[in-house]
Amino acid sequence: MPLIRRRKPNETSKAADSEQNVHEEEDGKNIKISTKHQKAEENNDKKPKKWSCVDSCCWLVGCICVTWWLLLFLYNALPASFNQYVTEAITGPVPDPPGVKLKKEGLTVKHPVIFVPGIVTGGLELWEGHQCADGLFRKRLWGGTFGEVYKRPLCWVEHMSLDNETGLDPPGIRVRPVSGLVAADYFAPGYFVWAVLIANLARIGYEEKTMYMAAYDWRISFQNTEVRDQTLSRIKSNIELMVATNGGNKAVIIPHSMGVLYFLHFMKWVEAPAPMGGGGGSDWCAKHIKSVMNIGGPFLGLPKAVAGLFSAEARDIAVARAIAPGFLDNDIFRLQTLQHVMRMTRTWDSTMSMIPKGGDTIWGGLGWSPEEGYTPAKRKERNNDTHIAHEDGSEVVASQRNHVNYGRIISFGKDVAEAPASEIDRIDFRGAVKGNSVANTTCRDVWTEYHEMGIGGIKAVAEYKAYTAGSILDLLHFVAPKMMARGSAHFSYGIADNLDDPKYQHYRYWSNPLETTLPNAPEMEIFSMYGVGLPTERAYVYRSTPLAECYIPFQIDTSADDENNCLKDGVYLVDGDETVPVLSAGYMCAKGWRGKTRFNPSGIRTYNREYDHSPPANLLEGRGTQSGAHVDIMGNFALIEDIIRVAAGATGEDLGGDEIHSDIFKWSEKINLQL
Repeated sequence: MPLIRRRKPNETSKAADSEQNVHEEEDGKNIKISTKHQKAEENNDKKPKKWSCVDSCCWLVGCICVTWWLLLFLYNALPASFNQYVTEAITGPVPDPPGVKLKKEGLTVKHPVIFVPGIVTGGLELWEGHQCADGLFRKRLWGGTFGEVYKRPLCWVEHMSLDNETGLDPPGIRVRPVSGLVAADYFAPGYFVWAVLIANLARIGYEEKTMYMAAYDWRISFQNTEVRDQTLSRIKSNIELMVATNGGNKAVIIPHSMGVLYFLHFMKWVEAPAPMGGGGGSDWCAKHIKSVMNIGGPFLGLPKAVAGLFSAEARDIAVARAIAPGFLDNDIFRLQTLQHVMRMTRTWDSTMSMIPKGGDTIWGGLGWSPEEGYTPAKRKERNNDTHIAHEDGSEVVASQRNHVNYGRIISFGKDVAEAPASEIDRIDFRGAVKGNSVANTTCRDVWTEYHEMGIGGIKAVAEYKAYTAGSILDLLHFVAPKMMARGSAHFSYGIADNLDDPKYQHYRYWSNPLETTLPNAPEMEIFSMYGVGLPTERAYVYRSTPLAECYIPFQIDTSADDENNCLKDGVYLVDGDETVPVLSAGYMCAKGWRGKTRFNPSGIRTYNREYDHSPPANLLEGRGTQSGAHVDIMGNFALIEDIIRVAAGATGEDLGGDEIHSDIFKWSEKINLQL
């Protein structure tokens, strides 16, 4: 028999116990692990989940959509009078619009009205273009939604630019002005230009047959609007037709901004003999025009135009550069933004119509200016000033201020802008040698005329240090010779010594009120209507940029500030409407044309109507009914009322004559101009 080994009872129990212990330990571990997982899950449930970028974007889009639909629902659900109700609850009863008010007085249609828009505000549409512009036939390239600017910006720049040699259409491109009242009623959706005035005229009975928008291509020179589009002939024919179909009542002309200069040109063109003129005869204006009511007219030009042509910027662009220097200076998106703007705008000959006219006689020199001693920011801040009353009731603010050299339209450096004239050591730039800039492969150059100047030419411009209205023309001829060659053929900026000289019969002088005469129309009236009380660009402090080969070599020095001298972000400010200084808008009607002068031989009556700026009382008021800003003034109730009264038959005397809030008459007396 085989031997069978039996375990001892105690060994068997010990083995079983050990196996049981092992299982119990494993079970315990499993229990512990499961407990840990439960606790971890509980902790995860307690901790907030982290949102991914996708979650955040979805949440943002959802919030925007919900908010949009909620606002849309409220907009459709609330009564149309809700805005007026809230406004009246905040500010009190809102006055009737001028059209409603004057209709209650019994005013009705009498004189046909012609609107003459200014630069930028009129719509332009495409009639022929290159392949990149497929699908844009008769779509607006300017005005409207500007959708094509964002979709194809370089194509848009190409089609908005003119030929750099002729100032007319480039080959294969035709961009033309939009016709009708819609050409300039709104510049963009919700941003009115002529719409408010048109609506108020309609309140007393005006309609299309008694209103005409004299739309034109504001990019090209005034005479070329006739050469290319026969625009001047169309304006002449429409005025004649409207006068004939309205019982012989003469027309009231309402130009705005650059349209003021355009209509000055028209009044000389229409009476001049063909082929240069319209052949209407010397009495055409007397027969067809009752009044010319100029709004925000840059009669004597704009310092702002100089900054735009010189460096493709003005105060707004300079401030944008100071706020976000990486966008414009470093050009992180590789769009060469300002270079494209400069290349495009320097093909627009019309911009040269607004270069300051009259030289140092009008605008001042290195050591003087008509506005000397005046600071717009202090005009209404009378608390700390001593008032000196004159016999005529006017007041002078006698506060301690530093001397401001407004006559120096461009100064290279704040120290140059403030230095006495005798201490400025200038090196003449006119004979400087030009040369091509050194090639720079680190940037995509957009050609401008600065590329032909070279480092030597750029340095010479800066070393001249200070430029007045008398030397600005030489500066622009030096930095942009091709542009100024075209401009000089169409515009002039001097003062006529002898207006009987036959040379002044040429069209290049017709938009300069200092080199031409008003028509022989003694019964006609001319109004200069403009805003005051807003800081307006008058002179600039510049600096040279360190990357002249790659970028525009000059910039407004936004670090230059001096509140006591009204120097802000490198710009000296005076009184005006934010765009046109009072001196340019008001001088001709205040003095140059006042009474019988050599510029106004028939003694046409002139009036200055100033509108003191008052900002909107609240957001619901929009751009304000008492605004004096250059475009917003088109919604000014007082201005609209003046226009409607004249259109209904009133004269300047009926309006009360001059309405003055600025020092225009005092400044005019400082200008030594033979009248």
